[in-house]
Amino acid sequence: MARVLVTGAAGFIGSHLVEALLARGDTVLGLDNFDPYYDPARKRANLAEVAAHPRAAAFSLVDASVCDRGRLRSVMAEFRPERVAHLAGMAGIRASMEQPHKYYEVNLTGTLNLLDAAREVGAGNFVFASTSSVYGSGLELPFHEDAPADRPLAPYAASKRAAELLGSTYHHLYGIPFTALRFFTVYGPRNRPDMMAFKVVDAILNDRELPLYEGGRMYRDWTYVDNTVAGVLAALERPLGYAVVNLGRGEPVLLLDFVRHLEQLVGRRARFCVMPKPGTDASATHADIGKARQLLGYAPKVGFEAGVERFWRWYQGALLGKN
Repeated sequence: MARVLVTGAAGFIGSHLVEALLARGDTVLGLDNFDPYYDPARKRANLAEVAAHPRAAAFSLVDASVCDRGRLRSVMAEFRPERVAHLAGMAGIRASMEQPHKYYEVNLTGTLNLLDAAREVGAGNFVFASTSSVYGSGLELPFHEDAPADRPLAPYAASKRAAELLGSTYHHLYGIPFTALRFFTVYGPRNRPDMMAFKVVDAILNDRELPLYEGGRMYRDWTYVDNTVAGVLAALERPLGYAVVNLGRGEPVLLLDFVRHLEQLVGRRARFCVMPKPGTDASATHADIGKARQLLGYAPKVGFEAGVERFWRWYQGALLGKN
């Protein structure tokens, strides 16, 4: 059992991680500022589910931003976490073009603030949520952690890559164990409304036209949220010095196939308008997960079809009121 700080605790992945930490007996402090990038009510609904956990009393939440350096230092000094799971950040590849300064303020300076506070309290392990977007495009598939990752396609990806490098610096200077986990297209219950799985179902049910880039001829390494959370848990338990590790399924699926499977589950066809791929997006993502298997014992258990079905069941229950 350990004291674990989870930033972005009210979010999609963060709320699942909090539940998993509680289930294994940890004491968890969550930090979230309920940024209006999407409706904060959805995040509060995530926390309502966390509150139903049998060990919910071992969880507390601070409404604060990683950009508030003074508040962050105070919170860290009081809680004195043994491990940090840093999931907070501005999400959205295309949205980062509109607010690049905010993305850097939160994703890079916010990470700097948290690293400094972790250094001051002697936190034993720092796990950072990075992204497959750092690889950009034009690399050989599957993506391997040794790839240069020096030509990101959007401010979001660049800010995450910069934070990875900052983690290397803090490990070098202060010995903080820092593991950057590169997430690959995570989906599942509590998905953000701007993510593809949610957007497809929402468009089908509301008969709304949705852009389908390249006619769906793009591959993504869809990774069910339980697989991702299992990888984060393993990384929190294993200080690796400084490490960058892919967390994907390792089995890319054509976007059009993903859409067709959702259509079958919903029982209706989607209305799409075919559009060119934005310059911010890669044509394909595919994780080499050999390093994760070796260092973390990572073994993603939930496959594509099972994961999509679980997502649809959640959507029905949480948003359509069907059990």
